[in-house]
Amino acid sequence: MSEDQDQDSKTQEPTEKKVRDATEKGNIPVSKEASVLASLLALLLVLSFIAVDKAQGLVHFLKWFLDSPGEIRFNSSAEPLLLMNAVALELVWFLGPIVALFVFFGLASSFMQNTPRLVLDRIEPKLSKISLKKGFGKLFSINSAMEFVKSLFKLITIVVVAMLVLKSQQAVALTAMYSDPSQLPQLILSVAMTLLSGICIATIFLVGFDLALSRFQWRKNLRMSHQELKDEFKQAEGDPLIKARLRSIARDRARKRMMSSVQDATVVVANPTHFAVALYYDREGERAPRVVAKGQDIIALKIKELAYIHDVPVVEDRQLARSLYAAVEIEQSIPEEYYRAVAEIISYVYLKR
Repeated sequence: MSEDQDQDSKTQEPTEKKVRDATEKGNIPVSKEASVLASLLALLLVLSFIAVDKAQGLVHFLKWFLDSPGEIRFNSSAEPLLLMNAVALELVWFLGPIVALFVFFGLASSFMQNTPRLVLDRIEPKLSKISLKKGFGKLFSINSAMEFVKSLFKLITIVVVAMLVLKSQQAVALTAMYSDPSQLPQLILSVAMTLLSGICIATIFLVGFDLALSRFQWRKNLRMSHQELKDEFKQAEGDPLIKARLRSIARDRARKRMMSSVQDATVVVANPTHFAVALYYDREGERAPRVVAKGQDIIALKIKELAYIHDVPVVEDRQLARSLYAAVEIEQSIPEEYYRAVAEIISYVYLKR
């Protein structure tokens, strides 16, 4: 009960670090039904393409081996061992592809859900994991109740599908009653494959439902409280790499905001290659022109390029561009000492319009 109350206080979505740490520890969402589906698909393929032909060959071999003991003659003490090796080889030839197919589908079902990884912490024996109190708590928890409801729903779904498939095969059953006994194995195989196909289709939907629900429950269990978010942020702030990364992200965002302001600028004052300063002036709303973007070298060229794209006038004035770049920060109005020079440029721009 206390765990449920603690979970209720965790209302914030997990951070990337929390998700990454959980994944590295092997705490990943999986569908238990995926392995069941893999086994069913492997069995269906075995019945469809492998079992019949190989079973016939094995039956003929064993029938000859068991029905003709008198025809087998051993000329040396090594020949019985050779015969047993031949029988074992025949069994391996029959069972090998079947086992390989089941193993392949089992591994594929796991790999398709999550990236495979070896987590030693999950297999390391720990006495702390043995607790009757925790065991009873899990047995009567909300998660256990949900698992029971899910299992009951899956069982009902499979039973209903099986009943519908068998009902559709009633005609085959009636045919089997009046058919030649030699045809019974083929009829039984046909019904079994139809039933198995129906169950496989139903299981595919169950796996999709189960996987979606598992991922939702997994992220819900990883949710964090406000205090956990604060603690993680404090830890991240102390990491020099994280701090550098945060500063880099902040600079990138500020640069993008600055570049988006160029299209609304009144004029761009530029040194031909080294400096560019974008000015905005609203005669009715502002007392003096304001710097909305500025840059040097590559950024200056980018500002000029955006100005040309958005039809913002670009006026070259080496000294003024250099002075404004050094003296005025972004979103600040220009000092009075530059009023006259900037006013002449803006007047020139208005006259050209």
